[in-house]
This record gives sequence, C-alpha cells and structure tokens, in this order.
Amino acid sequence: MPEISDSLERADEQHFTRPIPKSAGAQVRFLVKQLKSTKAVADLLAISRRTVERYVKDQIKQPKPALASRLVTEVRRRWQPLVRKRARAKAAKTTGLVIETRARFGFSAAPGTTDDGRMRRITQHLPADYAERLFAAQAAGAAESQLRRIAAEGLQEIYFKDHGARAQGLLVEFTDIDYVDFTF
Repeated sequence: MPEISDSLERADEQHFTRPIPKSAGAQVRFLVKQLKSTKAVADLLAISRRTVERYVKDQIKQPKPALASRLVTEVRRRWQPLVRKRARAKAAKTTGLVIETRARFGFSAAPGTTDDGRMRRITQHLPADYAERLFAAQAAGAAESQLRRIAAEGLQEIYFKDHGARAQGLLVEFTDIDYVDFTF
C-alpha cells in the first residue's frame, strides 16, 4: 500500500488555489484539454471514445461509482501542476516538511530492552534536504520501500539521534504504518 507516496500527493493538494472541477462533464473536459484528445481520455478511463464525447457535451451527467472514482483521481493527479511544483521547490530548498505518523519503530538491540519495536506517534519537522530526496525519488518512480527508507532515515537523524547529539550507530526500522501525513 503506497502510504508515503499518497501522503505526499495529499500534501500537494493543500496548496491548490482553486478547487478541482465538481461535475463529471467539467472533469472530463479538463482531462481532454490536458491530454489533447478524447481517445487518450477514453484509454485513460477505460471507457469508449463516444462516452467521453457525451460527458464533454453534458449528455451524461452521473458516472457510475467506479468511473467517478477514476475520474476524480486522474483530475487530482493533473490539477494545478505549477502550484504543486512551486510548493515542492520551496519545501525542497528552504522550508522542509513535517511528517506526522503512527507506526512501529524498532532498533537494533537485545530482546526485552526498551529498544524493542513499539508503536509511536511522532510529529517531526524534516529539513529541506530530506524533502528534496523524497520528491526526487517519487518523481523518479521509486518504490514505496525506498520512500519509506528516506523518511525513516530522516526521522532517525532528526528525532532519534537529535542531529547526531546522541544514540550514535542507531539504526531505525520504520514498519507497520498506521498512518502517515506530510505537510509542507
């Protein structure tokens, strides 16, 4: 389940300056404008070209639930790319990002010590270099495990090691994610 990637996408949506189109016709018209053809939209949504044309002309107003879900997902993915780009660039260069998560954090230690993995709720600001690494990895199509490793490394260095002031040599395992949210 792509928790980290989905959370980064949700964080992007916080920066939108306009709401996404509400009606199915407006959403399909937006996709046609973005993809430059009704055939491309039909292939993307797994519907016929004629159905796309009917949505464009508002001859069909209510999509079936599965199509409505795909439609909203595809519109959100393409909505306000410049706004997203600016927000990510600012986070990657200056502000960094905040991660809030509830997950199991464990360490390399003997059984029965306090270092055994346990569920923790952590809210922590990560510096811009971790934001840049997360965004670059996501843009390159990195697997969820790689995104999780970058987030775990950031939490390890900033939260658990306190910028290198304590717990030298500690290796953090970030597993069993209950939820994870990013803001930037």
